[in-house]
Amino acid sequence: MQVLVLNASFEPLNVCSVRRAHVLVYKGKAEVVEGLDRPFRSASASFVWPSVIRLSAYVRVPRAAQRKISRRALFARDAWTCVYCGAKDVRLTLDHVVPRSRGGDSVWENVVTSCAPCNLRKGNRLLDELSMALRKPPRPPAPALFIRLAAPTIPSRWRAYLEPYGAAA
Repeated sequence: MQVLVLNASFEPLNVCSVRRAHVLVYKGKAEVVEGLDRPFRSASASFVWPSVIRLSAYVRVPRAAQRKISRRALFARDAWTCVYCGAKDVRLTLDHVVPRSRGGDSVWENVVTSCAPCNLRKGNRLLDELSMALRKPPRPPAPALFIRLAAPTIPSRWRAYLEPYGAAA
């Protein structure tokens, strides 16, 4: 079982194990916002089984500490669709909008999901040189995307906390 971890501002931060969540609550670093109907028991005590916890103190997440690019996160960000032609259910690849051979970096704003034919057609050229266009500009994914990847099935108790951040799907 996994537990949704919210910042003090109720912004979703991460997913952790029930054991880790219980330790955070026991030490006073978090509070249980949503619990399950069954108890979490030790040898001598009984506690609420956490489903959603909220940190007591606000944790600042710096923009520079964005998550690293992975194929799975990239494809999920782009909805498993080629950003050039819109193809789905095809072999997807990672493509640099500004090719690395032309100084492009491997950052979220320069990396997109592409089908193999579009990636091959583009090669190491710029979009203007081929009259190709992106369906939407690439940007860093919302933190909630990583929660959806960590927990492919979102429990109903989490939905209210994830919907404002676009990860309840």
